[in-house]
Amino acid sequence: MTNQSTSPRALPTKPILLFVTDLDGCMTMPFEIPHWPDYTQIRALQLQSQDDPSIPPMSICTGRPMPYAEAQAQFLGIRHPFVFESGGGLYDLTTNTLTWNPTVTDALTSDIEGIRAWAYDEIFPNFPGSIPEFAKFTDVGLIHRDKIVIDEIHTLATKKISQEYPHFEVYKTDVSVNIIVKKANKGEGLAHLSKMLEVDLSEMAYIGDSSGDIPGLERVGMAFAPSNAHETVKEVAHLVTSRPSTAGVLEAYHWIIQHNLRV
Repeated sequence: MTNQSTSPRALPTKPILLFVTDLDGCMTMPFEIPHWPDYTQIRALQLQSQDDPSIPPMSICTGRPMPYAEAQAQFLGIRHPFVFESGGGLYDLTTNTLTWNPTVTDALTSDIEGIRAWAYDEIFPNFPGSIPEFAKFTDVGLIHRDKIVIDEIHTLATKKISQEYPHFEVYKTDVSVNIIVKKANKGEGLAHLSKMLEVDLSEMAYIGDSSGDIPGLERVGMAFAPSNAHETVKEVAHLVTSRPSTAGVLEAYHWIIQHNLRV
């Protein structure tokens, strides 16, 4: 059963036209095999949205790089553009069109390379098992399986970025630290998606589980957090699902459909 969170935000009174999901911690759990029965049901609803107006189509907003997000979009049969690298870019599968966030200028690209060099000099040698998140262009991702190590890297990254890179901010999940341009976070990514599709942010729903999702959750009309989400994420969501990750996304999808039927 989906529960309303302590957030003071009111639920929307009009239909949701697009359901956007995060990937890690929502559609799948890092380093784990997806729960295919729930994943398959989500895909079936997404495909059914072509014929049933009460079911909103899906999109993705993820911090992961484009190739991984593209594979997930293909699995789900997504027809709309999706956001990758938080808000760094959008990709449209149907037209093979890639759009980069114009905020990421040559000057900021130089800063990204500087941050990446710092990670190779100071993080990877000192934290065995940590690796870069490959195939990224607009941010720097650092991965480790141990949450304790991630917390240590996050502390160092936050200090480094706050002192030397004012145009960047740092987020973390249980397995990654993400250093991104402030104007290319998930809130900005969803705003670009909204403009591209001509769907108002108030007519979009989003589900996310980690701190990097908060800028997106704060801007959409209906914000969900799965039960495995961090407490700070649950506090800004309209609704918290009773189940984690993939099952939580499926639960949110059904809740949105029922909402659309009511309004």
